[in-house]
Amino acid sequence: MNNSAFPVDKIRSGNTRHIARLISMVENEAPDRIPVLQALYNKGDLDDKAPLQNQAGKAHVIGITGPPGSGKSTLTDKIVLELRAMDEKVAVLAVDPSSPFSGGAILGDRIRMQRHATDESVYIRSLATRGHLGGLSQAVAESVRVLDAAGFDTIIVETVGVGQSEVDIVRCADTIILVSVPGLGDDIQTIKAGVMEIGDIFVVNKADKDGAERVIRETRAMLETAVTNRSKTRFSELFMARAQLKGNTASDDHESGQTVNRANFDQGAFHHIAAQGSVHSNLEIPPVLSTVAETGDGIRELVNECQSHARDLETTGFKFLRRRENIAWELKNALSRQMHKELENSEASTLLSDLAKSVIETEIDFYDALERLTKAMKLKAFIN
Repeated sequence: MNNSAFPVDKIRSGNTRHIARLISMVENEAPDRIPVLQALYNKGDLDDKAPLQNQAGKAHVIGITGPPGSGKSTLTDKIVLELRAMDEKVAVLAVDPSSPFSGGAILGDRIRMQRHATDESVYIRSLATRGHLGGLSQAVAESVRVLDAAGFDTIIVETVGVGQSEVDIVRCADTIILVSVPGLGDDIQTIKAGVMEIGDIFVVNKADKDGAERVIRETRAMLETAVTNRSKTRFSELFMARAQLKGNTASDDHESGQTVNRANFDQGAFHHIAAQGSVHSNLEIPPVLSTVAETGDGIRELVNECQSHARDLETTGFKFLRRRENIAWELKNALSRQMHKELENSEASTLLSDLAKSVIETEIDFYDALERLTKAMKLKAFIN
C-alpha cells in the first residue's frame, strides 16, 4: 500500500473519511493496516519521504465506565458539548455489545449523540465487543492511537455496561470516570473490589433521583476505608507522587520539581492530606461528584476535574508510567492472540491432537505435553 492509496497526511489532519476507513481496517484486523499505523507513529509517510512532525501521544484519553443504565452515553454527550465549548477537538469510541447471532452491534450510543453529527471537530465511532470480555473491544487500543495521531485533543472511550471485574478500561485510558446511580440494589455492591478500585473520578449520575445522597455517602465511605487501610487502588500512588511534589510527605531522595519515581514510594509512610467534604478530615480521596446528565447539571465540574487529573498525571510523570504499562499489557495480549492463531494451523492442530492423545493414554503427563508444545512453538518454557 502506498501513500496515494491511503494518505497518512489526511489522517493527521483529521479527515474523518480516512479515519473511519482505517478504524474499520483495525476492527477487521486487516494486515494492510499495519504499515499505515507504523507510518502514523514513525514520523514518516508510506513512501519513506522526509519525516513528518509526529503529533501522536498528546491526546487526553478519558474512560467512562459503569453499570448498564447509569447514563454513560448521555454523560458522554454532555461532556463533548462542554469540551467543544472550550474549542477542543473530541473523539468518542463507544463500545457496544455484540449480537451473539450476527456479531454486529446495535450502535445505540451513536443515536444518543446524534447532535454532533455535523460538527467537523467531533468524531464518534461505535465498536462492537465481538465477544471480548472486559468491557472493551480488542480494537479499542489501536483505534485510540489512530485518533491520537489524527490530532484530537480528548478521546473518550465509553465501555459497555460492566459488572464487578470487567476492568480493561484501565489499559487504555489516562483518566477513568466510574459512573454509578441510585437504586441499583444491595448496598454491598458499592464496596466490592474490582471496578471500584479503578476509578480516578467517581460520579453519581441521576442525582435528582431518590437515594442519590446515600450513594454519594457510601462511595466516599468506601474510598475513605481504602485510604485508611492503605489499600492498593489506581489513585493511591498518584496521590503519593502529588503529595511528595507538594512537600507534604517526607522523602530522603526527592528534590523539589523533579518527576517522582514510583519505584521509590513507601506506601506505609504516605499520609494523605485533608480533603474538603470528607467525613475524616485527615483523608484525601478522589472526587465524588453528582451529575444529572439529562439537564447538564454538574458536567462542567466533571470536566474541570478531568482536566485537573490530566495535569496531575503530567506533573508527576504518571502519564508516561501508565502508558508504558498499558503498551506492555497490549504487547502481551497481541502475542497471545498471535500464538492462538499459530495453534490453529494444520501442523499445530495435528501436534495438539497427538499430544492430547498421549496424555489420555498416559504415555506422557499434561506437563510433559505442555513442555513439548512450548518447545515446538519455539518459546522458552516457564513451568514451575
